Amino acid sequence: MSGDQRLPGGAYSGGPAQPVRIAFFDVDETLIDSKSMFSFLEFHLADPDRYRAAEGELTSAARAGAAREVTNRAYYRNYAGMEEAEVAESGRRWFDRERRREGFLRREVVRELRRLQTAGFQVALVSGSFRACLDPIAEQLGAEHLLCSVPEVAAGRYTGEVSAVMIGEAKATAARALMARSGARPEECVAYGDHPSDLPLLTCVGSAGVVGDDPVLAGHADRLGWIRLPGAPEAAASLAPAASGDPMALAAPFTPSTEEFIHATR
Repeated sequence: MSGDQRLPGGAYSGGPAQPVRIAFFDVDETLIDSKSMFSFLEFHLADPDRYRAAEGELTSAARAGAAREVTNRAYYRNYAGMEEAEVAESGRRWFDRERRREGFLRREVVRELRRLQTAGFQVALVSGSFRACLDPIAEQLGAEHLLCSVPEVAAGRYTGEVSAVMIGEAKATAARALMARSGARPEECVAYGDHPSDLPLLTCVGSAGVVGDDPVLAGHADRLGWIRLPGAPEAAASLAPAASGDPMALAAPFTPSTEEFIHATR
């Protein structure tokens, strides 16, 4: 059946296949209102002393001027020796807690994602975080692609090393590779982010959106005609209503204690 496009469930649409278009979304503080890596690490360790020690190490490195790629790698050393499957299951429990919290997803950004899906775009999540945090988010949003940091695994356990870091220019490199594999034309794709480190991603496609009020990105948006989306908490929406009487559902969004820690592994 030449030229036909297979649809979900094995059905076919008549006529030629539609061109592939991809919408790339940063995750932390773009789609969600928090830093998934730090929020999850605190949840997974469930040990305030261990968490404070990890926080202190990353903060000290950032203060000393270490590049984000370096501190991102340092972050994953916290999982050395842990079973990949156990961390993944913990990630789903973390997500189940967060999804019940009002404001976890940013309303206007998710609305934009849904609009693009309706228009036929595939969705790719792009993040310095890892699959333990991101798989449940991608599944909930129906994202076809996940471009993220990749901690090394040996015999089912994390080694503490990282085979790929998805920060800054690496996001654009991964996006270009996905577009090339998929046959998508960059000028027909879009990307969304909230931080200047997202600029390589935002500028490797035909159009972009800025979430929040970062002045650097706002300047690019004004010059290039990018759309602006709110990033304030009042513009956010949860995935599901909070369960009545569930204290986990009412948990406040995670907030790192220092500005250096906020940017340590972005």
